[in-house]
Amino acid sequence: MQEQIVRKHTREVQIGNRKIGGENPILIQSMTNTHTEDIKGTIAQIHQLTAAGCEIIRCAVPTMEAAEALEEIKKAITIPLVADIHFDYRLAIAAIEHGADKIRINPGNIGEKDRIQAVIDAAKEREIPIRVGVNSGSLEQELLKKYQGVTAEGIVESALDKVHIIEDLGYDNLVISIKSSDVRMCVRAHELIAEQTEYPLHVGITESGTITSGNIKSGIGLGLILSQGIGDTIRVSLTGDPVEEIKSAKIILRTLGLRKGGIEVVSCPTCGRTQIDLIGLANQVETMVCDIPLDLKVAVMGCVVNGPGEAKEADIGIAGGVGEGLIIKHGEIYKKVKEEELLPALRYELLHWSE
Repeated sequence: MQEQIVRKHTREVQIGNRKIGGENPILIQSMTNTHTEDIKGTIAQIHQLTAAGCEIIRCAVPTMEAAEALEEIKKAITIPLVADIHFDYRLAIAAIEHGADKIRINPGNIGEKDRIQAVIDAAKEREIPIRVGVNSGSLEQELLKKYQGVTAEGIVESALDKVHIIEDLGYDNLVISIKSSDVRMCVRAHELIAEQTEYPLHVGITESGTITSGNIKSGIGLGLILSQGIGDTIRVSLTGDPVEEIKSAKIILRTLGLRKGGIEVVSCPTCGRTQIDLIGLANQVETMVCDIPLDLKVAVMGCVVNGPGEAKEADIGIAGGVGEGLIIKHGEIYKKVKEEELLPALRYELLHWSE
């Protein structure tokens, strides 16, 4: 039996209708790429992400109009709403006043302490947590000089400095986020900060790249961080459709045994024996099972010769041949169907699994 990951203890923090830290599960986040001022478009994207499994959503708030739009957006969604703020403290206050469940700021670019205090006062009044975010690209000159460049140690010191600023101003309802596009540096930074704080950590590899490179870098980086019990929320940052971020995050959590539920799809690589459109079929299956709430493993195999054997570890599987296919249950051939009936036959079996 696979050894279970022991998560590091962190404080419990309430974000809207969800809790993170403590004994709560690691939650999946994403960020809208719509203009937040486009209320209808932003709501539509959040609904799409929620259906895919997103549990916390962040929206950019670059204008007062965007801050005001949060009020209508909040009314139409069911997951916590986080406002992403840069530079203008007035936008942070407005976002809080218009219903944000959490705000993300870097106190270093908000301005003088009286401006930070004004944001803290607004957050305290509504018991809104503040996510303190520091990226490797935003390190102060003195830290770059001290550590002779961007380092994990510098990222951690910068983040904790910002945390101490907010603590000294009388607030500790905090979440910390430290990110770098350098995977090894990011992993090391999380190892260091986890030893120095009990605030919940939002983890991710920033600017990780396109769907292909971003998934690889995020899989490696998040895998190394999460496997040490570090992390309370995650985002897989990809240059692409945000729905892909949710799919990847779910797979990472399931692979590490940090999340159960939902169908896991496994499929064989293509080879010369493949006699169907295996690539297309596997992708269709992965999309099809998204709305089926079962904790199962589904195998998609490319030939009827090795399919039954290779699918033994799956609860149910399909294997394709010339004009026909097999439905396989627990490693045994269950029935034969026509090729065009393979996908609907699999869905039928899954929808009637408990009968």
